[in-house]
Amino acid sequence: MLRQLASVLVSLFLVFGAAHAQDGSGASSETNGQRTSVDLLLDVIEDDAARAELIERLRGADAVPPDAPGDVIVETLSDGTVPPEDASFGRRIALVTQQAAEDVVGWGMRFWRQLTRAPEVFGGLSGGEAGVLVEALKDLALVIASTVVVFFALRWLGKSLYADMSASARDGGVARTAMLFTASAVIDAVIVILAWGAGYALAILALGEFGQIGIRQTLYLNAFLLVEMAKVAVRLVLSPSATSLRPLPIGDRAASYLSSRINLIVGVVGYGQLLVVPIINSNVSFAAGRAVSALIAVAVLGFAIWLVLRNRRSVTYWLLGEDAGPRSAAPEGTADPAPVRGRRARGALAYLARHWHWPALAYLLALFVIVMLRPGDAVFQTFLASGQVLVVGLLGFAASGFISRTMVSGVSLPARLSDRVPLLQGRLNAFVPRMLFVLRLVIFAGVVLLALNAIGLIDLRGWLVSQFGLRFTGMILSVSLVLLVSFGLWLALTSWVDYRLNPEFGSVATARERTLLTLLRNAATIALVIITLMFVLAEIGLDIAPLLASAGVLGLAIGFGAQKMVQDIITGIFIQFENAMNVGDVVTVGGVTGTVERLTIRSASLRDLHGVFHIIPFSSVDMVSNYVKDYGYFVCDMGVAYREDVEEAKQAMLDAFAELKGDPDQADGILDELEWFGVNSFGDSAVMLRARIKCVPGRQWGIGRAYNGVLKTVFDARNIEIPFPHQTVYFGETKDGQTQSVKVDMETPTAPA
Repeated sequence: MLRQLASVLVSLFLVFGAAHAQDGSGASSETNGQRTSVDLLLDVIEDDAARAELIERLRGADAVPPDAPGDVIVETLSDGTVPPEDASFGRRIALVTQQAAEDVVGWGMRFWRQLTRAPEVFGGLSGGEAGVLVEALKDLALVIASTVVVFFALRWLGKSLYADMSASARDGGVARTAMLFTASAVIDAVIVILAWGAGYALAILALGEFGQIGIRQTLYLNAFLLVEMAKVAVRLVLSPSATSLRPLPIGDRAASYLSSRINLIVGVVGYGQLLVVPIINSNVSFAAGRAVSALIAVAVLGFAIWLVLRNRRSVTYWLLGEDAGPRSAAPEGTADPAPVRGRRARGALAYLARHWHWPALAYLLALFVIVMLRPGDAVFQTFLASGQVLVVGLLGFAASGFISRTMVSGVSLPARLSDRVPLLQGRLNAFVPRMLFVLRLVIFAGVVLLALNAIGLIDLRGWLVSQFGLRFTGMILSVSLVLLVSFGLWLALTSWVDYRLNPEFGSVATARERTLLTLLRNAATIALVIITLMFVLAEIGLDIAPLLASAGVLGLAIGFGAQKMVQDIITGIFIQFENAMNVGDVVTVGGVTGTVERLTIRSASLRDLHGVFHIIPFSSVDMVSNYVKDYGYFVCDMGVAYREDVEEAKQAMLDAFAELKGDPDQADGILDELEWFGVNSFGDSAVMLRARIKCVPGRQWGIGRAYNGVLKTVFDARNIEIPFPHQTVYFGETKDGQTQSVKVDMETPTAPA
């Protein structure tokens, strides 16, 4: 459309220009032949009739007849020709690539011409710039001296405070270190603001007319504030005087070395662009200011290139997590890389660590080209963007290093909390590393995006404030908040259950409480997972109403298809409500007797006397026999011979019970006196006497075995017969009373020799 509009304008200009030339009788043919399109355009604009006709034609050019076909976009080549529609596909591709190649060559030639003319920027230097700067420094000497003296005095007073804060952070935890780190940054910034305020007060109250301040003084004070605040950010990351507050895993010498060099670059660029260049612009010329700006940028870039080349080996050793090697291999001042053990790079990371200086040098050379081609404000903007990239990269690396150290060391809870909730630390150490890994990825992505935004490749702010950006960012934050809240609720619930089941603290949980709390934890976990999933799906824009309806239909289908499972669950719920059995009880369920080891909403798991493990679904349970509900009885059925006196046997049983109660190991399990029931039945060879002992639930079998032992001893001592089965041998006889004779062989024992 732009090409069509341009063609229309040019054609109209030519038409009206030619018409105007024909009407103008005073112009010669030679002069008309040399007139440019701009002259023709001016003629059309100055002629009211021609201008009105041009406007009408432009309005008519935008109208499209109703039956006209749609606009056709026609690609033109660099020479203005249009590829024929009937040309072959290969020819059309060749024409397009030819145009692309010519465009690239043309751009390269233009770039080279601009680059060859770049040194002309220094032609703006007249030689008098040094004198102007000296005069400006004389005017600013008192303000500079006052701000510097106040600043260094406050910094000197704060050094002892920084040392105390570093020592406190060394002995404290993560929370204290974070608080001290923030406090050190605030104190450093306050020192800069106080020095800046002192300079402003001196300039307004003591220098010149009272209540007024010169423009040069304002330039210096603003430059001081911005530059020193940038240095505060550098000191915040490197912390050269506070080892324990340093977020980067580097040594003291390396931190001091980097801090001094980076602060030097920040000072030269900041004061040069914010103070020197404006003074040169206003007192010499803008061309001289551009030249000084370019000169400062070239000097800083040269210094940065020298730093990269000088320290490339030390940085490589540090990135690889290795020692600095021989002293000859490490440049002076950086022989303390403080490698991070366990963080050895491999593969592509190792290759990047060994050749990191090449991308850095390429970036610096690109900045050099930008400085030479676009001097002036573009230089300061370029360096400002580079500083943002550096600060963002250092902060991201520091945060990533802190997260890595946290992942390695794990979460350590206080001893009192670990004793009360023994499983909490394990759960946190299972979750926190995964969360920190995701956070590291987020930090990496954020650093890359901020760096690209700083150098102008993307518009991060515009994307964030766009409708899609706001919706996407809000979705990410909402989903993260839902997941975090859900995990917090699950962690609080499980920790409370663990604390309630811990017998070392508080009241000891009963068997019923243990069973119900375990079921509550499992059911709440399932419900929380389902609810969280629904919230997450709703936050990412999915309509969960059809999903809920489908889930209802699916649940109904599963209910019909899995009736046995539904019966298991419903029966299990009623069994738990009725408190029929709990974990640890001895029960008979489904014809199996054993100890309950596990209860779910669907089944009971028992282990019998022989150690066999049984899983019994509740749908097969029609009766539960619990042997340890509230209390238990040992029923003693004692058989005595028919010849024995019942009262004598009763007294023996009572005496045996009294002896059993005297045993301290058994006395605490007996709840009541012996219950005597009397003669229960007449057996084939014995009279059955019954008694019963009430016991603590679960102790009746042990107490019963102990009572049987004592009773056997008492009966033996009193010669009370405990009969065994007797048999009467009958040989039979005839009707007249005769029977079969039996020969008995009696052996006479011989006397010993």
